Amino acid sequence: MPTRPSFALALCFCLSGAGAASAQSVETVTVTGDAVHLIATAPDDTAFGLAKPVLETPRAVTLVSDTTMARYGVQGVDDLTAITPNAYTASFYGVEGAVNLRGTLAENYFRGFKRAENRGTYDTPLGDAAEIEILRGPPSAVYGAGKVGGLVNFVPKSGVGLTGGEVTVTYGSYNKRNLTAGYALPLSLGAVQGSAHLYGEIDDSYSFYRGLHPSHQMMQASLVLAQGAWSLTADAMWVHANGQVQTPGWNRLTQALIDHGTYITGRDTSLKDANGDGRLTLNELGGNPYAFDPNFQPLYLVAPLCGSCSNPAHSLDTGLGTTQLGPRSIYLAPGVDFSNTVTHTGFAELARALETGGAIRLQVFADTLANDRFVSYGFPGSYRTQIFETRLRYDFQQGGFDGRLSTQSTAGASYRRVHAVAKESFNSGVIALDRRDISQGPAANDVIDSPFNGDGPGVIGLGWENDVRSNSADAGLFAVSDLVWDRALALTVSGRYDTYDVRATDSGVLAFEPADGRGSKGAFTYSASLSYRSEWGLVPYLTQAKSAAIEIGQAGQVPTALLATKDWLSESFLNEAGVKFDLLDHHLTGALAWYRQERTQLQQGPVISVMGTRAKGAELEIRYIATDHISITFAGSMQHMIVKGPDHSFAYLPARSAGVAPQAGFGGSYVTFDFSSLRAGDYEDTLVPHAVLSPYVTYSGEGWGITLGGTYVSRTVQTVPGPIAFPSSIKLNASGFVRLGDWSLALTLDNWANARSFTPDADIYANLAALPGQGRSWRLTVKREF
Repeated sequence: MPTRPSFALALCFCLSGAGAASAQSVETVTVTGDAVHLIATAPDDTAFGLAKPVLETPRAVTLVSDTTMARYGVQGVDDLTAITPNAYTASFYGVEGAVNLRGTLAENYFRGFKRAENRGTYDTPLGDAAEIEILRGPPSAVYGAGKVGGLVNFVPKSGVGLTGGEVTVTYGSYNKRNLTAGYALPLSLGAVQGSAHLYGEIDDSYSFYRGLHPSHQMMQASLVLAQGAWSLTADAMWVHANGQVQTPGWNRLTQALIDHGTYITGRDTSLKDANGDGRLTLNELGGNPYAFDPNFQPLYLVAPLCGSCSNPAHSLDTGLGTTQLGPRSIYLAPGVDFSNTVTHTGFAELARALETGGAIRLQVFADTLANDRFVSYGFPGSYRTQIFETRLRYDFQQGGFDGRLSTQSTAGASYRRVHAVAKESFNSGVIALDRRDISQGPAANDVIDSPFNGDGPGVIGLGWENDVRSNSADAGLFAVSDLVWDRALALTVSGRYDTYDVRATDSGVLAFEPADGRGSKGAFTYSASLSYRSEWGLVPYLTQAKSAAIEIGQAGQVPTALLATKDWLSESFLNEAGVKFDLLDHHLTGALAWYRQERTQLQQGPVISVMGTRAKGAELEIRYIATDHISITFAGSMQHMIVKGPDHSFAYLPARSAGVAPQAGFGGSYVTFDFSSLRAGDYEDTLVPHAVLSPYVTYSGEGWGITLGGTYVSRTVQTVPGPIAFPSSIKLNASGFVRLGDWSLALTLDNWANARSFTPDADIYANLAALPGQGRSWRLTVKREF
């Protein structure tokens, strides 16, 4: 019989971080047969900023190792639903930037620091992750201000304890092409010992969706040095992404299109590209909206106020009929639509271990983002974000009552500053998603002008209608303490006080908000958790938390409209109860949690509003090492999310919601400036699936293995009256690997049963379009270690 791999799980009350480890190891157990690295083998500080075993952490935490991601075929953040409860993510226009946790958008972190917003800006790369940490609920008081909902923390590989490297080459469906290389080496500089790790990645792939050519390049470097009681950790990451274009997917939605692929064809020819530049400029729509020209004709009509009103540009007057549309055909104008992103991320920590067993840690973090994008239905965006944050913390431990009471605590201060520039255009009313017949492709009279174009004399081009520049500062004090009695009863409390100062201006040519604004405010946030570890391996717990965060847009900007109404700082709340379990000699672990949360979402558009939500649900996570060779996981969730009424947000509506037939309305768009005119009071967000279930099983042999599983997603329904329903789906995946010495081969089959699925769009277009799911695909990776 082959020898079982074994992994030690240290159950201790100690501090994490370089130079901060405690020698107070209480118990060491051995988990055998875990070839997929499913069982957490070390304390983790994601939930509270204090190192606690996941089993004893009274919060919903999921850890995903690099080995697990490889075995499960995880490429992007949307794939995390295979291993993480309540992580199903609606389409943010086809770009995997951030995960939805518990029905709302989560925040991305790097080594415990909040990164720049990524709402469909670029695909978040996971290639050099040693581990992905997913927390459902508010961030730790140590991490700073944040909303209830959740976060995804990226932990890069450090190279500690490793010597050597690897190169991988991947080829797959739709000309998938990826190359990576990584190398780790020990360092010895006299009395200073350490390690370094370098990683590079080049991806030049096409897409399941016709016309898309997403590519990216990534470089990552990590350094760890230690001398005596001192240690230094540093990380730097650079990402360039190009061609990761946002797309609404399918427009002109009907139930027949969703059920059978029957698409309504036709174009409007009343609008002309008079100067032949391949797009519609504002003067070709009748005039200059920036001068409030009464001859200008926007492409939208306001429902239900429009009643019997009409616009010739809304009617399809040629090519009327139907055709069959495949899921690879989506809304896109190749050569016109674009997205280009560059990010820089840096982290450094200087730590000194104290003789008392504690540590002092000074941490510095910086993150920048630059993105320019254009979607040819008429949405341009240009974003610049610069983030600087520093954090000083003192970690310490104490005991008492003859060792029956043990505590670990941290206290400190932080300062965070964000400079953001966001240029966008959506106020003049030129966006009309249904105008294009995507079965025929783009035409000059459905491609809208962009501020990125150089318009000639006499041409009234689209300008930057919003040009928001904001500076926000957050100075905070925090404290977290974990008190454990008899290694069983634990009370974990945390508190944080922040003072915020925000300034913003909007110099856009058609801004429907004040030209400037300022806000200053203080806020106290807290969390309290009580848990009990029984001798049977069960850990029931209760958690209550209150959090606060600034309402920000896609670049991290604060709209002046919210500063004027004093809605720029929002509170959120969480009540959670659960039970964690560690059974069968540590081979069966998991958690069952029930939660109720309240939080807000920023709704942008010509009218900016803050929408309140209330969600409740249950989550189940199981990880089971069944035998020497077989491991099983299950991630499942049931939830309901309610939008608190009255919902005064701006939204685009289907033509039928305005009482207009498709052939009379698909040439333009219909909007409401107050969604409560359609849904009064509270209503359920039926675009969020009630149930998501992901079972997986892995067989690991001697030098080979195979993983089989899938994800079930329940049906979703639009939130407008007379909604379109999107059917439930089951996506089946398989992956396997073979290792021969220094060489290994991995094959992944995604959606091998070729199931049809749909994810509705997000935000103001959620009821107007949906992205069809990707069909069957494969990829083959060859790896050489050296």
